[in-house]
Amino acid sequence: MQDGRSADDRTLHEIVRDGYAEIARGRRDSCCGPASCCGADDPERAAQLAAAIGYGARELEMAPDGANMGLACGNPVALAALRPGETVLDLGSGGGFDCFVASLRVGAAGRVIGVDMTPEMVAKARRNVAEHRARSGLDNVEFRLGEIEHLPAPDACADVVISNCVLNLSPDKPQVWREMARVLRPGGRVAVSDVALLRPLPEAIRASMEALIGCIAGAVLVEETARLARAAGLANIRLEPRPAYVEAMSRRDDPLYAQIARALPPGASAADFITSLSVSATKPPK
Repeated sequence: MQDGRSADDRTLHEIVRDGYAEIARGRRDSCCGPASCCGADDPERAAQLAAAIGYGARELEMAPDGANMGLACGNPVALAALRPGETVLDLGSGGGFDCFVASLRVGAAGRVIGVDMTPEMVAKARRNVAEHRARSGLDNVEFRLGEIEHLPAPDACADVVISNCVLNLSPDKPQVWREMARVLRPGGRVAVSDVALLRPLPEAIRASMEALIGCIAGAVLVEETARLARAAGLANIRLEPRPAYVEAMSRRDDPLYAQIARALPPGASAADFITSLSVSATKPPK
């Protein structure tokens, strides 16, 4: 293919892009089957999920209406321990929720750049900028259209790369990790929250398009995440499974997690196979 991707990779990108375009339009029931299989299906439930996985009340109050779409599986902004004046690049920024949270941490001297491959998500995030500016007094966030495998950003431009429940959607995860390393300045750091596997999923789940868009079918094993980061040249890799996300999704009878439960061996639960994983790493200094 002219862009270096296989036909299968292009098809997966299109499936994911189409699914998240529907989410951006507010039509979750058409994105991947059962309603609310991708995140939370209303603002109250989205806020409850965000609180369960580590976001604070002020972060939720300050976010523009609709920015928190219930698509997070952790809080990479907290993991990143951002400092005033830093430049942050957010991979798969969606409606901009983590970008707006990060904006408060880096302040007026900092900069936050969100990248998403879905035009409808980028448009939604850009519409949210004015409300964020009015609420926070900050004008330090921008959104760019692009794929996380080919980031629209120059080498060594970011102090921190964050991502939230997005890397599992990529058909070329090694390339994503290489891109993260490329855009980081020497000594920069990665803070990622993602869905990972504790053990391989049954084939019926791995083949499910609902589970793919729902951030599960494309997830890799925890140890594979560490290998990918190391192969990209990153160091000081730390992995921390966080079961609260899967517990919250299972507890609220999410349709996708109910579907997964039916496909698992008798006596098994989603938490036996799936976890939210916090990943931190650094790019070695020169």
